[in-house]
Amino acid sequence: MTPNSLTIAEIAAAIGARAAGKTDLRVLRAAEPHTAGPEDLALAMDPKYAGGLEQGQARAAVIWDGADHRTLGLEAAIYISRPRLAMAGIARAFDPGPEIAPGIHPMSVIDPSAEIGEGAAIGPFVTIGAGVKIGPGARIASHVSIAEYAVIGADALLLQGVRICHRVTIGDRFIAHPGVVIGADGFSFVTPEKSGVEQIRDSLGERKDFREQTWTRIASLGGVEIGDDVEIGANSCVDRGSVRATRIGAGSKLDNMVHVGHNVQVGRDCLLCGQVGIAGSSTIGDRTVLGGQCGVSDNISVGADVIAGGASKIFTNVPAGRVILGSPAVKMETQIEINKSLRRLPRFMAKMEALHKSLTAKAPEGPEQA
Repeated sequence: MTPNSLTIAEIAAAIGARAAGKTDLRVLRAAEPHTAGPEDLALAMDPKYAGGLEQGQARAAVIWDGADHRTLGLEAAIYISRPRLAMAGIARAFDPGPEIAPGIHPMSVIDPSAEIGEGAAIGPFVTIGAGVKIGPGARIASHVSIAEYAVIGADALLLQGVRICHRVTIGDRFIAHPGVVIGADGFSFVTPEKSGVEQIRDSLGERKDFREQTWTRIASLGGVEIGDDVEIGANSCVDRGSVRATRIGAGSKLDNMVHVGHNVQVGRDCLLCGQVGIAGSSTIGDRTVLGGQCGVSDNISVGADVIAGGASKIFTNVPAGRVILGSPAVKMETQIEINKSLRRLPRFMAKMEALHKSLTAKAPEGPEQA
């Protein structure tokens, strides 16, 4: 599909920026400065990219405040002050989104009791169960399944292979990337008597005995509730609650391969990066950021506005506003000192060994035997 061209003025208006020069110039796509052609919009949003403009053939570019597009050899320019924010608007302007034909594809199966909102686009091999409600403007790609009595808000985008399980409730403008599973059962099992895991947790290390025991499954009776403007990355999973619902607050974004366990409560506008795992019944406060591969133990409370560096392992409650790092996670400044001390440890041990040898060599001999 050939993308539609946009004028410099249209792009500037879309991102709330100032345009200058030949603003009726049309461009087809965004490009890096050194590879940009005459029909491209070069992204030179920092002075360090000025050299790239000389290598490329762009006639128009997004450039930094304070630059002069004429001295850079440009016919037109969009001036911005916050590159990443501008990038979000530019990408949105050029992104055509997935090609899903309007209406319902004849190779999809939709229960007669399902309610499909006006303007929905449903691709092939989609199955929608009894009592499902899909909001207006929803786009559903191929091989998506939506189980009975699920509710999905307006303008949702469900990409290939998404699985929405029964009695899940999702707000407006939800985006689910390929392979997302919302509402599978939580990982809940119990033994007739205390298991080894329970003994260790109670005693912090001591285990009384070993015995044969089998695991009994605890069904998940709760659902999943997801707020407005939530986006969930490819192959991520949000488990349903045991009794109460697992919840994801409005505006939160989950990266690829994130796992949110049963009963977890994630606040508003949180950012959970790739391979984050949150164990059952934990609470994540509003605007919290968990870096890639962070792990949160079960029944833990992480306060609002916490930032956890990548690969941090959180075993205890974290107060609001704290920046943490490490395994176990501690204040970032404490972890930095720990790391510094660990790097110094070999030198320290070498000095201790040298001092020991020196003191041993200088030690006086014992009294002679009579």
